[in-house]
Amino acid sequence: MDKKNMRAETAAILLLLLGALLCVAFVVVYAVDRIPDQTQFLGLALGLALVCIAAALIITGRKLVVTEELVEEYPPEVHAGEVDLISSLVEESGSRLTRRRLFKLALLAAGGGLATAVITPAASFGPLIRVKELFGTPWTRGRRLVDDNGRPYTASEIEEKTFYTAFAEGADKEELGSSLVLVRLPKTSLKLPPELQGYDADGIVAYSKICTHAGCAIAMYEVPTFAPDEPRAALVCPCHYSTFDPATGGTVTFGPAGRPLPMLPLMVDGKGQLRAKGNFNGPVGPSWWGVRNRKAEPSS
Repeated sequence: MDKKNMRAETAAILLLLLGALLCVAFVVVYAVDRIPDQTQFLGLALGLALVCIAAALIITGRKLVVTEELVEEYPPEVHAGEVDLISSLVEESGSRLTRRRLFKLALLAAGGGLATAVITPAASFGPLIRVKELFGTPWTRGRRLVDDNGRPYTASEIEEKTFYTAFAEGADKEELGSSLVLVRLPKTSLKLPPELQGYDADGIVAYSKICTHAGCAIAMYEVPTFAPDEPRAALVCPCHYSTFDPATGGTVTFGPAGRPLPMLPLMVDGKGQLRAKGNFNGPVGPSWWGVRNRKAEPSS
C-alpha cells in the first residue's frame, strides 16, 4: 500500500471517529439543560458529525475502493477462468485497506453514535416514553387547597361570582396537575352527571386550571349579570376561547377543547378548610392520542 492510500485510510478513520465523538457531544448537550445556547450547539454538533461521516465515506469511495472498467466485451460462451478472475478482483478490491479491523470499528462507532443522536430526542416525546408522569397529580384524599401564598382556603370565604386559583398544599406550583380554578355556584344551579355527584362541597366546585385543548391556563370567569338574558357562568381559556360549564362537570360549551375540564372532588374538614376528597376524575392537560382511556394518577 502506497503512502497516498495510507494517508487516505488514516483520514477516513479519523473522520469517522471524530463524527462519533460529535454524536456523543450532541447527546451530552441535549441532556444538560444548563448549557447556554443549547439549540445552537445541538445543531453544530449534529451538523459537523454528518459532515465528518460523509467526508469519510467520500474518501473511502474515491481513494480506497478499487474500481475496474472492462474495455473488452464479455465473452458470451467462454467461461474458463471466470471464477479465478472474480476471486482476484474481490481480493484486489480490498487490498488498499490495511487496517480493516480498525476501519470497521470506526465505522461502527460513527454509525452507532449517529443512531444514538437521532434516537435521543425521543426521550422528550412524553406519551411514548414517560406516560405515567403525564397522568400524575399531587392530589390525594385529605390534601388541603391553598392560595398562592400557601394559606389554606376555608369554605366560608369562597363567594359566588368570584374566581379563585388554588394549589395543592406543599406541591410544586409549576406541576401540571397542581393548580385549580375554584368557584362557588348556587346549589340549585348544579347539574352534575351521576358519576360526579358529591364532587362539590356545598356548591363549591374545583377544576384543573389547565385547558384540555392546548394546555393554556383557564384565566377568565364569566358570570351572567342578567340571568334571564345571559348564559350561565363559564370558565374560559383566553388563548383559544375554549369555554367550560362549571355547573355540569366542566363540559365544553364553546371552542376547540375536545373534552371537559378534569374535576376534583372536595370536602370540608372540621376546621372549615377545603380538602381534596380524592384525585381528578380524568387526566390533566391537553388531549393527545389515547388520553380518554386513562385516569389521573397520584404522583409517586
